Amino acid sequence: MTAYFPAVRLRRATFVGALCAGLAVVATGCGADPDEGTNGVGKLSAEQIEGKAKTAATQARSVHLSGTLVTGGKSFTLDMRLGADGGSGEVKSQDDTTFQLLRVGEQLYLKAGAAFWGQSEAAGKLGDKFVKVPEGDPSYKQFRGFTDMHVLLDGLLGLDGTLAKGDYTKVGHTRAVQVTAEKGAGGKLSVSLEGTPYPLLMERAGGAGRVVLAEWGKPVELTPPAQDQTVDYGSQLPTTKEQGSGSAQPAPKGSGKGTAPKG
Repeated sequence: MTAYFPAVRLRRATFVGALCAGLAVVATGCGADPDEGTNGVGKLSAEQIEGKAKTAATQARSVHLSGTLVTGGKSFTLDMRLGADGGSGEVKSQDDTTFQLLRVGEQLYLKAGAAFWGQSEAAGKLGDKFVKVPEGDPSYKQFRGFTDMHVLLDGLLGLDGTLAKGDYTKVGHTRAVQVTAEKGAGGKLSVSLEGTPYPLLMERAGGAGRVVLAEWGKPVELTPPAQDQTVDYGSQLPTTKEQGSGSAQPAPKGSGKGTAPKG
């Protein structure tokens, strides 16, 4: 009898050790600390994690934003590099029309194929050229929104409803913790557990898009296009002239009426 209990304990310890190793469980039940080596935000409440992520995003000077966004009933695929003084990248609308945007300071340029400009007489001249968008044109503010880091982030990083801390996960190779709203129905935000707690992945409520946020703080090179690649069309773009200067919804073909992303 004296040898029986130590043997049972030994077998039990061996079984538990094998179970933890076999399942690769990273949890306190198997003796490992899931927050070991992290920035510690995983120990905070869901509200605190969201707050940390928003603060980090607000203070950042640049970000690479890519993914899908549904707004105003229209779907866009974005691939934008955004900095404090502008941004550049590509936007693709749901009808497969693609346009490029470049903003350097307040100078905004739009580049697209001739089909983007519809039946305009100038379509052939504008196709595949950087067209300078006049600040007075009704489309300027809408297109500029795609190149404005803080406008995009303010609209994207919103969770709707009661928050809860979700699972530990990975976005790419970076460990992250999820914050969910209304069990995911109000959106999911994955926040980095490594270094600065930047937002890494935003899954918007109601299936309104899924956006990856990466390369936080990486310099964004913004250079105006060469003069021979630029067309300055004066005070208004040709498609908006047809609608009158008071039009609030310019509609170059495939542009989604120029509507900038909003919450």
